[in-house]
Amino acid sequence: MNPETISDWLQQLKLDANLADLLGVGTSMIIVIILAFIANLAAKVMIRRLIHPIIRKTSTQLDDKLVEHGMIIRASHLVPALVIHSLTLILFENHNTVKQISALTVNVYLIICVLMVIDAAINFARATWEASKLGIRFPAKSFSQAAKLVINLIGLIFILANILGKSPLVLFSGLGAVTAILLLVFKDAILGLVAGFQLSLNNMVCVGDWIEMPGRGADGDVLDVSLTTVKVQNWDKTITTIPTYALISDSFKNWRGMSDSGGRRIKRSIHIDMRTIRFADDEMLKTFKGIRILKSYLQSKLEDIRGYNEDIPDDISELINGRHLTNIGTFRAYCVAYLKNHTKIHQNMTLLVRQLAPTPHGLPIEIYVFSKDTAWVNYENVQGDIFDHFLSVLPEFGLSTYQVPSGADIEKAGLKIG
Repeated sequence: MNPETISDWLQQLKLDANLADLLGVGTSMIIVIILAFIANLAAKVMIRRLIHPIIRKTSTQLDDKLVEHGMIIRASHLVPALVIHSLTLILFENHNTVKQISALTVNVYLIICVLMVIDAAINFARATWEASKLGIRFPAKSFSQAAKLVINLIGLIFILANILGKSPLVLFSGLGAVTAILLLVFKDAILGLVAGFQLSLNNMVCVGDWIEMPGRGADGDVLDVSLTTVKVQNWDKTITTIPTYALISDSFKNWRGMSDSGGRRIKRSIHIDMRTIRFADDEMLKTFKGIRILKSYLQSKLEDIRGYNEDIPDDISELINGRHLTNIGTFRAYCVAYLKNHTKIHQNMTLLVRQLAPTPHGLPIEIYVFSKDTAWVNYENVQGDIFDHFLSVLPEFGLSTYQVPSGADIEKAGLKIG
């Protein structure tokens, strides 16, 4: 029903001509909007009840992501724009002002609809990429956010160009004058964009990595890597937010290499009281020979020592003149043999038991191995079990650990002296 028909009908009811014309135009516009709304509902119903079920029945999972991210349903918003544009040309043929306003509104609405569809398409592309094997190591969130930012800025320029009646090229050429303001307003976004590209392309950080950044109070798993921020869940369950560019300008530790290698390092020392270190006598050797995992070591070592001592003309009854087993050396050999037979120690990675330089706190015997289990709780259990055992067997080798005297030790010494 065009405005003229409505206006004539209202004038027959003795209504003022100007008011009748105004009501005729308004009524026609309301009818157009209602029809556009109905067309939008019809398009959505058709998509949800016809197109979506067909997509879900296909064997591929790729098209299901189109439904999940609403790319097709957002395209339904184009239908009311077409309805308004078509009906305006028909109903308001003699109303240039209405046609101009309608054309401007439809153009702006179409630009917004296209931006919504592109946004859904970017989300779809990102989800598809992150579902792939490469997407696990090279997350696309920062790239998708950067693309959305650029596309929405371009869309905003087109909207302003339509409202102002100017060519978009004029507005694009004027961007140079406001570049300094844009750089100031979008400083974090620009720095984050550059940093996000570097992080992704160099595979420095991705979701799930354990990173440690003491300067920012971060020590935990990465939850999210976005255009401007990286969220880290610390081990106490607090969340630390780090600017993306800080990961480029500052140093941080990424533990992903440890996880990927399949081994987590155990590096800890036992401090031996040097007063308990001595040569192994016959009684001690008898004890050593009863230790199953030392049999091959003792056989080889004793033969080597015997051959060396036979070539010495000096009297080897003096211990200093020949070679002899020591309790500390045998203990190190026991530690190596024990670790080589341990099912939870990675045998293809460094396995080392070494002496460090003596300190005022005794002689450090350092255990340097890798646990097969990299999970924190399991790793600590493996490490604890190993050192529980080593500390418990020290007396079997005539050794003891060094411990700084406590108040109780001094008190006992005083009581004995008294």
